[in-house]
Amino acid sequence: MAYNTQQINQLIQSRRSIFPNQYSGEKVSHEIVEQILENANYAPNHRRTEPWRFMVFTGKALEKLGKVQAELYKTATPPEKFKEKMYQKLQTKPTLASHVITIGMQRNPVVPEIEEIEAVACAVQNMYLTATAYGIGAYWGSGGITYYQEAKELFGLGEKDKLLGFFFLGIPKTTPPPYKRQPITNKVIWADID
Repeated sequence: MAYNTQQINQLIQSRRSIFPNQYSGEKVSHEIVEQILENANYAPNHRRTEPWRFMVFTGKALEKLGKVQAELYKTATPPEKFKEKMYQKLQTKPTLASHVITIGMQRNPVVPEIEEIEAVACAVQNMYLTATAYGIGAYWGSGGITYYQEAKELFGLGEKDKLLGFFFLGIPKTTPPPYKRQPITNKVIWADID
Protein backbone atom coordinates (compact mmCIF):
# COMPACT_ATOMS: atom_id res chain seq x y z
CA MET A 1 0.00 0.00 0.00
CA ALA A 2 1.20 3.47 -0.83
CA TYR A 3 0.54 6.29 1.61
CA ASN A 4 1.43 9.94 1.44
CA THR A 5 4.05 9.86 4.18
CA GLN A 6 4.46 13.64 4.17
CA GLN A 7 0.75 14.04 5.00
CA ILE A 8 0.95 11.35 7.69
CA ASN A 9 3.95 13.08 9.27
CA GLN A 10 2.13 16.41 9.15
CA LEU A 11 -1.00 14.86 10.72
CA ILE A 12 0.95 13.34 13.61
CA GLN A 13 2.89 16.55 14.23
CA SER A 14 -0.33 18.63 14.09
CA ARG A 15 -2.09 16.63 16.81
CA ARG A 16 -2.63 18.57 20.00
CA SER A 17 -5.02 18.88 22.90
CA ILE A 18 -7.72 21.45 22.23
CA PHE A 19 -9.64 22.16 25.43
CA PRO A 20 -13.42 22.49 25.82
CA ASN A 21 -13.25 26.25 26.45
CA GLN A 22 -11.68 26.52 22.97
CA TYR A 23 -14.73 24.95 21.26
CA SER A 24 -17.18 27.03 19.22
CA GLY A 25 -20.36 25.30 20.37
CA GLU A 26 -20.98 23.71 16.96
CA LYS A 27 -21.80 20.00 16.91
CA VAL A 28 -19.47 17.36 15.49
CA SER A 29 -21.34 15.12 13.05
CA HIS A 30 -22.42 11.68 14.20
CA GLU A 31 -20.56 10.11 11.24
CA ILE A 32 -17.25 11.67 12.29
CA VAL A 33 -17.66 10.50 15.89
CA GLU A 34 -18.40 6.99 14.62
CA GLN A 35 -15.25 7.10 12.47
CA ILE A 36 -13.19 8.28 15.46
CA LEU A 37 -14.45 5.29 17.45
CA GLU A 38 -13.97 2.88 14.54
CA ASN A 39 -10.33 3.94 14.20
CA ALA A 40 -9.84 3.52 17.96
CA ASN A 41 -10.85 -0.10 17.47
CA TYR A 42 -7.74 -0.72 15.35
CA ALA A 43 -5.23 0.03 18.09
CA PRO A 44 -2.54 -2.57 18.76
CA ASN A 45 -3.22 -4.84 21.73
CA HIS A 46 -1.59 -7.96 23.09
CA ARG A 47 -3.45 -11.25 22.55
CA ARG A 48 -6.24 -9.34 20.79
CA THR A 49 -8.01 -8.51 24.04
CA GLU A 50 -9.34 -5.19 22.64
CA PRO A 51 -9.72 -3.75 26.16
CA TRP A 52 -11.03 -0.29 25.23
CA ARG A 53 -14.59 0.52 26.27
CA PHE A 54 -16.33 3.79 25.44
CA MET A 55 -19.57 5.52 26.40
CA VAL A 56 -20.59 8.52 24.28
CA PHE A 57 -22.43 11.53 25.71
CA THR A 58 -23.96 14.25 23.54
CA GLY A 59 -26.96 16.60 23.60
CA LYS A 60 -28.84 16.65 26.91
CA ALA A 61 -26.77 13.70 28.14
CA LEU A 62 -23.85 16.14 28.57
CA GLU A 63 -25.80 18.03 31.25
CA LYS A 64 -26.59 14.76 33.00
CA LEU A 65 -22.92 13.73 32.83
CA GLY A 66 -21.94 17.02 34.45
CA LYS A 67 -24.47 16.61 37.24
CA VAL A 68 -23.46 12.99 37.89
CA GLN A 69 -19.76 13.92 38.05
CA ALA A 70 -20.38 16.89 40.34
CA GLU A 71 -22.59 14.88 42.72
CA LEU A 72 -20.13 12.00 42.88
CA TYR A 73 -17.34 14.47 43.67
CA LYS A 74 -19.49 16.01 46.40
CA THR A 75 -20.44 12.70 48.05
CA ALA A 76 -16.98 11.08 47.77
CA THR A 77 -14.96 14.08 48.94
CA PRO A 78 -14.46 14.73 52.67
CA PRO A 79 -16.09 18.07 53.60
CA GLU A 80 -12.74 19.66 54.49
CA LYS A 81 -11.38 18.90 50.98
CA PHE A 82 -14.52 19.81 49.02
CA LYS A 83 -14.10 22.80 46.69
CA GLU A 84 -17.16 24.54 45.28
CA LYS A 85 -15.14 25.69 42.26
CA MET A 86 -14.32 22.07 41.35
CA TYR A 87 -17.96 21.08 41.86
CA GLN A 88 -19.09 23.80 39.42
CA LYS A 89 -16.38 22.92 36.91
CA LEU A 90 -17.37 19.25 36.87
CA GLN A 91 -20.98 20.25 36.35
CA THR A 92 -20.40 22.65 33.44
CA LYS A 93 -17.30 21.41 31.59
CA PRO A 94 -19.05 18.60 29.65
CA THR A 95 -21.61 21.08 28.28
CA LEU A 96 -18.83 22.99 26.50
CA ALA A 97 -18.18 19.97 24.25
CA SER A 98 -20.10 18.52 21.34
CA HIS A 99 -19.42 15.01 22.64
CA VAL A 100 -17.69 13.50 25.67
CA ILE A 101 -16.52 9.90 25.44
CA THR A 102 -15.58 7.97 28.56
CA ILE A 103 -12.33 6.05 28.18
CA GLY A 104 -12.52 2.69 29.91
CA MET A 105 -10.29 -0.35 30.11
CA GLN A 106 -11.94 -3.74 30.49
CA ARG A 107 -9.52 -5.96 32.39
CA ASN A 108 -8.53 -9.30 30.91
CA PRO A 109 -6.23 -11.34 33.17
CA VAL A 110 -4.53 -13.12 30.25
CA VAL A 111 -2.13 -10.16 29.90
CA PRO A 112 -0.50 -7.80 32.42
CA GLU A 113 -2.69 -4.83 33.35
CA ILE A 114 -0.13 -2.31 32.10
CA GLU A 115 -0.40 -3.77 28.59
CA GLU A 116 -4.16 -3.24 28.64
CA ILE A 117 -3.69 0.39 29.73
CA GLU A 118 -1.11 0.89 26.97
CA ALA A 119 -3.51 -0.58 24.40
CA VAL A 120 -6.25 1.84 25.47
CA ALA A 121 -3.75 4.72 25.21
CA CYS A 122 -2.99 3.62 21.63
CA ALA A 123 -6.74 3.61 20.90
CA VAL A 124 -6.97 7.16 22.25
CA GLN A 125 -4.05 8.23 20.04
CA ASN A 126 -5.97 6.83 17.06
CA MET A 127 -8.95 8.94 18.20
CA TYR A 128 -6.76 12.04 18.50
CA LEU A 129 -5.28 11.55 15.03
CA THR A 130 -8.67 10.95 13.45
CA ALA A 131 -10.11 14.05 15.11
CA THR A 132 -7.11 16.07 13.89
CA ALA A 133 -7.58 14.79 10.34
CA TYR A 134 -11.20 16.00 10.40
CA GLY A 135 -10.32 19.38 11.97
CA ILE A 136 -12.03 18.44 15.24
CA GLY A 137 -10.72 19.62 18.60
CA ALA A 138 -10.00 16.81 21.06
CA TYR A 139 -8.81 16.58 24.65
CA TRP A 140 -8.17 13.59 26.91
CA GLY A 141 -8.91 14.72 30.46
CA SER A 142 -8.04 12.48 33.40
CA GLY A 143 -8.98 14.76 36.27
CA GLY A 144 -12.17 15.10 38.26
CA ILE A 145 -13.73 11.75 39.14
CA THR A 146 -11.59 9.64 36.80
CA TYR A 147 -9.88 7.60 39.50
CA TYR A 148 -12.82 7.36 41.92
CA GLN A 149 -13.68 3.72 42.49
CA GLU A 150 -17.37 4.69 42.60
CA ALA A 151 -17.21 6.20 39.10
CA LYS A 152 -16.52 2.94 37.29
CA GLU A 153 -19.99 1.51 37.77
CA LEU A 154 -21.58 4.69 36.40
CA PHE A 155 -19.89 4.05 33.07
CA GLY A 156 -20.48 0.32 32.74
CA LEU A 157 -17.11 -0.78 34.07
CA GLY A 158 -16.50 -3.65 36.47
CA GLU A 159 -14.53 -3.73 39.69
CA LYS A 160 -11.25 -4.78 38.03
CA ASP A 161 -11.70 -2.44 35.05
CA LYS A 162 -10.36 1.10 34.97
CA LEU A 163 -11.81 4.46 34.06
CA LEU A 164 -8.92 6.26 32.34
CA GLY A 165 -10.56 9.60 31.65
CA PHE A 166 -12.85 11.52 29.34
CA PHE A 167 -12.30 12.39 25.68
CA PHE A 168 -13.83 15.77 24.80
CA LEU A 169 -14.69 16.65 21.18
CA GLY A 170 -15.70 19.97 19.67
CA ILE A 171 -15.24 22.29 16.73
CA PRO A 172 -12.33 24.63 17.56
CA LYS A 173 -12.92 28.38 17.48
CA THR A 174 -9.49 28.93 15.90
CA THR A 175 -6.62 26.95 14.44
CA PRO A 176 -4.23 26.01 17.23
CA PRO A 177 -0.61 27.16 16.98
CA PRO A 178 2.07 24.58 16.15
CA TYR A 179 3.75 22.68 18.95
CA LYS A 180 7.30 23.34 19.90
CA ARG A 181 9.14 20.19 20.93
CA GLN A 182 12.65 19.52 22.13
CA PRO A 183 14.70 17.81 19.39
CA ILE A 184 14.30 14.03 19.26
CA THR A 185 18.10 13.76 19.30
CA ASN A 186 17.92 14.80 23.00
CA LYS A 187 15.81 11.72 23.76
CA VAL A 188 17.39 8.92 21.73
CA ILE A 189 20.49 6.80 22.12
CA TRP A 190 21.48 4.75 19.05
CA ALA A 191 23.05 1.41 19.92
CA ASP A 192 24.60 0.32 16.63
CA ILE A 193 26.14 -3.11 16.94
CA ASP A 194 28.11 -4.55 14.02
